[in-house]
Parts: sequence; structure tokens; C-alpha cells
Amino acid sequence: MITVSDLTLQYSGQALFSHVDLQFTKGNCYGIIGANGAGKSTFLKILSGELEPTKGEVSILPNTRMSVLKQNQNAYDAYNVMDTVIMGNQRLYDIGKEKEALYAKEEMTEEDGIRACELEEEYSELGGWEAESDASRILQGLGLGTELHYNSMATLDARLKVKVLLAQALFGNPDILLLDEPTNNLDINAVNWLEDFLLEFEGTVIVVSHDRHFLNTICTHIVDIDYNKIKMYVGNYDFWYESSQLVQTLIKNQNKRNEEKIKELQDFIARFSANKSKSKQATARRKLLDKLTVEEMPASSRRYPWVAFSPEREVGKDILFVTDVSKTIDGVKVLDKVSFAVGHGDKIAFVGENENAHTALFQILTGEMEPDEGTVKWGQTATFSYFPKDNTAFFENHDENLVEWLREFSPDPHESYLRGFLGRMLFSGDDVYKSVKVLSGGEKVRCMLSRMMLSGANVLLLDQPTNHLDLESITAVNNGLSAVKCNVLFSSHDHQMVQTVANRIFDFTPEGKLIDRRMTYDEYLESLAAGK
Repeated sequence: MITVSDLTLQYSGQALFSHVDLQFTKGNCYGIIGANGAGKSTFLKILSGELEPTKGEVSILPNTRMSVLKQNQNAYDAYNVMDTVIMGNQRLYDIGKEKEALYAKEEMTEEDGIRACELEEEYSELGGWEAESDASRILQGLGLGTELHYNSMATLDARLKVKVLLAQALFGNPDILLLDEPTNNLDINAVNWLEDFLLEFEGTVIVVSHDRHFLNTICTHIVDIDYNKIKMYVGNYDFWYESSQLVQTLIKNQNKRNEEKIKELQDFIARFSANKSKSKQATARRKLLDKLTVEEMPASSRRYPWVAFSPEREVGKDILFVTDVSKTIDGVKVLDKVSFAVGHGDKIAFVGENENAHTALFQILTGEMEPDEGTVKWGQTATFSYFPKDNTAFFENHDENLVEWLREFSPDPHESYLRGFLGRMLFSGDDVYKSVKVLSGGEKVRCMLSRMMLSGANVLLLDQPTNHLDLESITAVNNGLSAVKCNVLFSSHDHQMVQTVANRIFDFTPEGKLIDRRMTYDEYLESLAAGK
């Protein structure tokens, strides 16, 4: 449906990517990945025609309708929700408005009558008579009740506006869907509904997302933007990641005979091809992987930060006891009689929509905030390190460079040690002498993780540690928290991290009550769906 030929884009004389040749076909879903700043969103803008490439072209089959997820949340404030969604098919919306204007006339001319007949025919062909019911179905699937469907967009909060714009992109059965971070600000039910929608979608989907679970569920292909090149690979994100790691290992191990390398890669492909799943997308992936050759495996040059936590000592029998903790903030009770005890091996994920409860509890556990009532008691051998959602206080009003900043938290003050540590966190060369004031959001997160790793704590508290991170860093954090032999309490929007790290789930209701379940995240979601 879309053919990209010899595409090159330059900024200030530097190539963001060059000589790109790709083909996107009907029925497949393509996940675009790459480090922050690699050009993922820019590439989508070129595909949509919003941005002209320096060289090359993007060609789309004639009579093909493309739908793009809009990013400006306030662009439709002059319209109601229903009209905004139907504008996803602009031609259908325009016909509807022209019809209304004609029928509103006190007297229609013969020409008006002829025009009305023409409009009615095209309106019917475009599905106009089902437009409002189709739009309503999508809105309800994303969690917007019918009571909001004719409200003004200007009256909605930002999270609801995002859902309406997503509904607009999905409306009207387009041939091609371009989605830039569609799961941002979506609750788990809306994400699940979107996954099901895209699995049933018969056109072409091209999506940028940092949500690995989402990419694994829907994608048949991964499009990797890496070192000024854009390459396409068969499979979902996990297949891309694991195969790229395997290929990198085999490339480094030059002593292995070529036949042994090929056998190992073929076994790997066969294992992924045999993966069982009911989804249409997974079935399509298996067929594609069965045809995959070793030469088509990704040998990615992507770098991953080193995230590994090493507690100085094992925690004792008593770890943490929370009894009847309540807290009201700005007149809203965010925690209501919350009680729990942390046991050996517990890795606890805070989930649900009540994120104010997550942050308030973290601040109470660390002593940054006092509860209105109740008690918190730490065991004598427990030492904690805290990753706050807002890290501003650690960087504003600080004049140090990275080496000096990290020295405050390091047991080894020598510059060679600190530079080596920062290098493993992808701060290399003169980057280590940058002022901490000018760091990006992702760089600050990597600094905060470095601080935690140097602490030697045996209880880790992390409030949204994957915010601002690219997929490589999210994967590294996930691996680090999965491997560490200590207690972890964390909140995250990353489904895969919650599923693979946590063995216990804390869900806080809107009223601040705690639902405590000793199970994995997927098991918890299944229990909710079953009404348990």
C-alpha cells in the first residue's frame, strides 16, 4: 500500500536517515522503533505527507484513504465530540454538513435537489447512515460513555481529548493507519480494546510506541531506525530484541564455526515460530517467521544502558509493616486505611488509575510525607532507595557536572570509577562533564538509576521509572528489576515490566482502598475480567 523509495532526510546538512527503501503492505502491522531522537515521529510525518523528504519519494496506491492520529489536543475545541470523531473521514463529514445546509433552506431549487441526490448517494456509499453508531461504538470501546458524545471538546480534560482523537483516527475504516504513541494516557481497558481493534483491522497499521506489550501483541514487523538507516524485520518487538541480542553474541564469538551459528539461529527462529497464540497477528507472524532466513535476522548496533542492582546485605525477617495509613490531599482522600506487610521475595507493582495514591504512599514510606493516621514501620535490616516520579529537586539549582553529581552518591570517589560507571549508563566522552541542569528527561532518569545502583539498598522504591525512557532503556530497567534479589515496590505504565517483575499486585481504588493480590499482572487482569 505504501512504497518508500531511496528516501533521505537531512537537517542542517546532517542526514537523519538516508537511502531508505521499504514496502508496507495490507494486513500487516509495523512497529517503528529507535532511540530517542532517531526520527520515528519524523518518519511518520513523511509517510503522511506532512513533511517533505530531502530526496526520494513515498508512493501510495490510488484511492487509498490514510488516517493519522492527531497530536494537537486543542485543535477541535470548537466542535463536539461526535463531530470530531466523524471528521476522521473528512469527506463524509463535509458531505453531511453540505446536506444539512441544503435541507435547511426554506426553498430548494432544482439544482439543489439534484445536488442533494448526488450527496445522498455518496453519503450512503461512505457509510454515513451508520457514522454516528460506528463513532459511538469506538468511543465507548475507549471508555467514553454516551453522556459525553455530544459535549464540546473544550469541556474535556486532556486524557479524554486524547481518546477522542484516537477514535477519530480509527473511524471510518481507513486503508492505512498512522499512529504515534496511541497508548499514551490510556487505561488498561482502553489499551486492551485498541489491541483487539487493531488485530481485527484489515488495512495497514504503522505505529510508534514505547509500550513493548502493545508492540508484541499487534506487530507482524518491526521497522528499526538505527544509525541513519531504516530497516524492516519480520516479527514483534520481543523477537527483534532477542534475535538481535543473539546475533550480536554470535558475531562477537568469532571462534564458533559458521554451521554452528546457523544452527543456533535456526533453532531460535523455530522456537518463536512455534509460539502459541490465538490472535490473528500472531498467526501472521508465525507464517512470516517460518519463511525467515538467517540473513534476514537483525544485527542491531543499538546500545543498552547497564542496569544492575546489588544489595550490600540481605534483608532480615522483618522488612516493612504498614498499618491503617490514611491520607487526604487537597480535600481528596487518596489513601484510606491502607495496611500490608512486605515479605521476603515480594516484588510489588502499584497499578490502577489512582496514581495520586501511588505517589502519596511512596512519599509516606520514605518519610517525605506524614500520614494523617496510621503507622509505617521498617525492619532494622531494611535499607531503601527511592526513585521519585518528580526528580526536579535533584537537578535544579545544581551547578555540578555529571561526574561531580554522581560522586555525592558513590562509595568510590575516584573519577576513573565514576566515568566508567557513567559510560555503562551511555554517558561517554565529554558527556560526563555536561552540567546536570541541561540534561534531557531520559538522561536524568539514567542518573537517578545510577544513584540507586550505587546505594546498595535492599528495598527499591520506584515511582514511574520508565517515564522519558526509550525502548532500550526500558528493557534494561525491566531486566535489572527482574534479576535483582531484593524487595521491589514500583509503579509503571509498562505492561510487560509489571507482568515480568511483579509477583504481587497493589490496586488502589478511586476511594483510596487497597486491593492486594499475590499473583502476576496478567492473572490479576484475568480475575478482574471474570469479576473475581
